[in-house]
Amino acid sequence: MIPALAPLLIADFQHYRDVLVLPDDPRASVPLRTILTGDGLSDVLTRFGSAYPPSDPRGLASLWSKHYFIKLIPPVVAASLILDHRLPLHLDHLQLILDDNGLPAAFKLPDPGQHWTPAPVDAFARFDDVVEHHLRPFIDAIARTVRLSPNVLWSNAGNYFEWLLGVLANAMSHADLTHGHQLLNAGHLPDGRRNPLFQPVRYIEVDGRPELKRQRRICCIRYRVSGVELCDNCPLLHRRPDLTS
Repeated sequence: MIPALAPLLIADFQHYRDVLVLPDDPRASVPLRTILTGDGLSDVLTRFGSAYPPSDPRGLASLWSKHYFIKLIPPVVAASLILDHRLPLHLDHLQLILDDNGLPAAFKLPDPGQHWTPAPVDAFARFDDVVEHHLRPFIDAIARTVRLSPNVLWSNAGNYFEWLLGVLANAMSHADLTHGHQLLNAGHLPDGRRNPLFQPVRYIEVDGRPELKRQRRICCIRYRVSGVELCDNCPLLHRRPDLTS
């Protein structure tokens, strides 16, 4: 565990204590670039996919990325928003620890990072490391390898980002989550490019329910994985009922 993150990794977050680690962690790891180049990703997906034969590689890649994002995004984003702690997230400097099933178990960071000084002035400065130097090259590499739309992978990441903001709001009512909401509600990045994390989730009315239903805007295509049902917040649930069978 990174000592600076100890105040955050308690209660519901304590299972993240061994997810962001330093080079002295004894577990075997592989440079992320090695996994994302050559046959690295194919080997990982083959090991992961052995539990779901036969499956579409695109569905496997999307499902695997969800395991990746749920490990990475909550501690990284919470550390920045709650502790004002900046972590070194450049894809070329990280190593990935995989479990026996080929799933992401932890990330080896090159150093423990540092407190933001001065504090970021907006969401784009705060999250540039994770969005531009980690998520973007990671998503581009997977999308290119398995010929999957990057929008699916960005939606997977955005789904967990938006979910985390809700968790933090409920657990820490006085936390300043402004930059998190700013990132997800900006249609474009400062340089004019489309923001791939723009509003990944919407809340809709469903007949017979008094509360709004949380629904992803883009399906994660997990229905392409053998034996895996649709997510509870899948947009296809109200469009393609045949896919639920």
